[in-house]
Order: sequence, then structure tokens, then C-alpha cells
Amino acid sequence: MDQSTALGEQFEAERPRLRGVAYRMLGSAAEADDAVQEAWLRLSRAGAEGIDSLPAWLTTVVGRVCLNMLRSRAAHREDPLDGALLREPAGGDEARDPEEEAVLADSVGLAMMVVLDTLAPPERVAFVLHDMFAVPFDEIGELTERTPAAARQLASRARRRVRGAGADAAAPQAAVGGQQRLVEAFLAASRGGDLQGLVAVLDPDVVLHADRAAGPTPEPVRVRGRDRVAHGASAAAARVAFTEVALVNGRPGLVMAPAGRLRLVLAFTFAEEPAGGTGLVTAIDVIADPERLREVTITVL
Repeated sequence: MDQSTALGEQFEAERPRLRGVAYRMLGSAAEADDAVQEAWLRLSRAGAEGIDSLPAWLTTVVGRVCLNMLRSRAAHREDPLDGALLREPAGGDEARDPEEEAVLADSVGLAMMVVLDTLAPPERVAFVLHDMFAVPFDEIGELTERTPAAARQLASRARRRVRGAGADAAAPQAAVGGQQRLVEAFLAASRGGDLQGLVAVLDPDVVLHADRAAGPTPEPVRVRGRDRVAHGASAAAARVAFTEVALVNGRPGLVMAPAGRLRLVLAFTFAEEPAGGTGLVTAIDVIADPERLREVTITVL
């Protein structure tokens, strides 16, 4: 076996892990593949001579490539022009291989991908490399052109954003568990088209409000009554494949994020029971307008 073949086999053994690193940084299977391929091109040109640890070297190279891609994305980012309440994702990464994107997103968590997408590029790289792949801060510092201490601060700031530390809680912790169970039941019933399951978690006078960007009309939508709201939710079963429970402004809600890009949020309001428990869902605010989405705080449960 010649040296080139051996190097190629070593790289292929590392490819799945490197793809996982890149996907968590970029939130796109296609871009992750591009980043990993760039790492291979650099390795094939440079060779392995002088490399003490090939896995560590490749991780650093993929991290540097991803950081550059994230910086370029941030410089040219445009907000989506249309909402997605009653429409399927179309075009871009979402259309390349939806099943593959769903599997990858599920392995990380849609809510996690949404929060990661809010981080500055160096914060995202530092958090992913250290907290998810245990890369030392001295290596992260070299990659991000910072000291190890500064790299540690990057990861720390990202960690607080992911976990919502320091944010004002919108609901007492004791109530969050009950609210989460209601939202999970709503999501499960929506996925299964289970009308009765939806009715069971909705207050008889529940009100759903959807902004202009959420569709299906160019005007805001307001629907009252659990039967009408339940029928609308059960008709959207296909759409919830890219939807997950997360904390939305401190309360359990739903985020829809095909390919890890936040497109729509469902913010729930719950009735309060006299004993301090959680009652049924009394209101649902469907948010798809980019300006409103920027004001929403998403954290991982």
C-alpha cells in the first residue's frame, strides 16, 4: 500500500466525525461536506509529514474552514422573505435531501441548531469544538487567533446563550414541566394528525394568532375556538417534521427550523390553575416575521 492510499484510508476513517463537527458548526449537510472535502484537499497537498496527531490536525483544519464560511455567511446573510406556517420548505439546503437533513438535525437537536445559529462565528466554533468535541482551548485559541483564556470566554458566552443562563424566567420552574408536557402532546398530535389529541390540550376558547409572514394569506390570521385551531394544526402534519420543543421567551414552545435555520415559532400561553399547576393552552402566537423572530429568545430545554 503506497503512502497516498494509506493517507486516504486514514482520512476516510475520520470523515464521519469531521462531518459531525462541520455540521454542528454550519447547520447544513451540504456545507459540512464542502468543509470536510476542503480539509482533504489541504491534507492531500501537504501530506502527513510533521503531523503528530492526524485527527487533531484535521479537526483544526475543519474548524478553520467552518469559521471562514460562518464569517462569510454573516457578512452576506439575508432574511427569508416568506413565512412557513402553511407552506413546505422549498429550495436551498432543505430541498437537497430532506431525510438526511432531518436525521442530522435530530442527532443534534433543532433547538440546539437554532441557538447555535444565533452565536457569533468565533463563539459557535469555540463552543462546538470544546463542549461537543473536547478540543483544548489552546488549539481553539490558535484557530480563532485568540489567547486560550479568550477562547475559554468565547465558549463560556456561547454556553450561557445555549442554556439561557442569566435570562429572566417567564414561568416558574415548577410550571415549566407541566407546560412542556402540553406542548409535547400538541406536537405529537400535530404530527399524527390526531384531532382529539389536539382538542385535549386546548382551552375551549383558545385563540391562535399568526402574523403576515406565517401565511397562508398576506394578512394576519386570527382563529378562535379549539375545534378550529385543532383542525388547522392537524392539517399541518407534514410541516412539523422540522419542529421541536424549546424554551421560547422562557416558556415551552415550538421552533420550526429546516436545516437548522429558524423559520417559525409557536409561543404558547397557558391557563393557571388555582393550585399552581398548568392548565390548558389558551393562546398560540405563530411568529414568522423576521423582525419578530429576532426579538424571540430561544434556549434549549
